[in-house]
Amino acid sequence: MSISSRRGAIERRTAETDIKLALDLDVPGQAAIDTGIPFMDHMLTLFARHGRCGLEVTARGDLEVDFHHTMEDLGICLGQALAAAIGDGGGLARYGQATIPMDEALCSVAVDLCRRPCLVYNVKLVVEKVGDLDTELMEEFFRALVSHGGLTLHVNLHYGKNQHHIFEAVFKALAHALRRAWAPDAGLGGRPLSTKGML
Repeated sequence: MSISSRRGAIERRTAETDIKLALDLDVPGQAAIDTGIPFMDHMLTLFARHGRCGLEVTARGDLEVDFHHTMEDLGICLGQALAAAIGDGGGLARYGQATIPMDEALCSVAVDLCRRPCLVYNVKLVVEKVGDLDTELMEEFFRALVSHGGLTLHVNLHYGKNQHHIFEAVFKALAHALRRAWAPDAGLGGRPLSTKGML
């Protein structure tokens, strides 16, 4: 896959949500995010900044019901866009990890762009809501991201007391880990990093 084509654009329209999302791995830090959920706008904006990627998202969902459908479908769309952007994974570092502090919170994330969905999510919920968002829905977002992005993702919160800081550490660690995983590795000669010859 050429570097210039490392982009995924997804449109998903259901009876519950209408989402357009574009991810470009090589447009550093450009973000235009409008999900209808202010806290997720903040998280996805800092994800783009720390992942040094371009991310455009517009989402309209049945928020009058609750945020569940929109959060899950955001994860689906981001996962599908990521899968499209990395293609067959040829020439990419594949693995990435990062440990990021955010004030009193510390989070480690490890990722494998392996096409085998697996989520290990150890994140303490210290309150039921952050802003207007039910904190339990964050795991639904990550589960959808993993399932539709085809990645193995381990998210481990070491400690933290403030829920905003905790999720900010999670998203920043995810961004740094993914940026390392999708980085080109010239030594691979365009081949996937696998003894199988493919991911």
